[in-house]
Amino acid sequence: MTVDVTPFELPLRTPLSTAHGSIDRRRGFVVRGAVDGVAGVGEATPLPGWTESVDACRRALDLVDDLGAALSTGILDDAPAARHAVSLALFDARSKAADESLVRFLAGARAPVAETVPVNATVGDAGVTETADAAREAADAGYDCVKLKVGVRPVETDVERVAAARDAAPDVDLRVDANGAWSRTEAERFVDRVGAQGLSLDYVEQPLPADELGGHAALRTSTDLRIAVDETLAATAVEEVLAADAADVLVLKPMAQGGPARTLGLAELAGEAGVESVVTTTIDAVVARTAALHVAAALGDPPACGLATGSMLARDLASDPAPVVDGRMAIPEGPGLAGDAFATLDVDPTP
Repeated sequence: MTVDVTPFELPLRTPLSTAHGSIDRRRGFVVRGAVDGVAGVGEATPLPGWTESVDACRRALDLVDDLGAALSTGILDDAPAARHAVSLALFDARSKAADESLVRFLAGARAPVAETVPVNATVGDAGVTETADAAREAADAGYDCVKLKVGVRPVETDVERVAAARDAAPDVDLRVDANGAWSRTEAERFVDRVGAQGLSLDYVEQPLPADELGGHAALRTSTDLRIAVDETLAATAVEEVLAADAADVLVLKPMAQGGPARTLGLAELAGEAGVESVVTTTIDAVVARTAALHVAAALGDPPACGLATGSMLARDLASDPAPVVDGRMAIPEGPGLAGDAFATLDVDPTP
């Protein structure tokens, strides 16, 4: 069956600042195809710095006329977002044909999968009082894990923000994400001062620039805090990160890793090395976001994952079949991704 590729464009509620500039919308493609007469749907939503560009993604998808063949020939290996969409459409169709949810199809003989996945709330850069208020609101909404964005303000101010969030939400797991903003000296000063104040953190995410593999490894040995890497995985193979002992936690994005199965394979590899995996999105639309939920659930007993990103979009391709309730997302009913939830999608390419 001919593979159908339809572009879409979704505005963000608020522009997002990234290391590659500000983005105010997400552009991508819905990919539809069939396996033995059973239709499947996938999503490619490229993110600069993590995947190929939108134009390169489209060029790669234009090469696809059969879902399975596109994966087996390797024509999408340099286009992870395109590969994600094709892989997802293929697995959606196959799991529907098997009358299984995508998570059960992906997990295969693995241990029991999770029916619900805990997710973290994210608190952006803000003042001390605003940070405390946001952490308290997240805890009141049922979140057991809150991630604070740090690295924009002086280290001393970020430590104050962590302390305020801890006081405001004493029972939640706190994570901090510097997005590679700190130097080694700044990162060491942060972990030292957090430790001196007895502030508990689940982990510190990407404290150093992406290419600082040795720096992350050194930081791990100098602190009791766990170190997670995110941006590093866009520039360095997981195998290299594990070999360098550079992380306690990998932040895995299925869109950037080339699809659900590849992401699970990397999580399994990390687990064998004693490294935890947290599944997150790249601010995807609902199809890919739901797929990331299935991937997280296939881990069996996942930690809080970064999947609560749908609210960042001003509109979406369809109603969310897995909304966040009390800090958790439940696997949608029905076979495949979400039964018939994505039978029709709003793919108007204009925001």
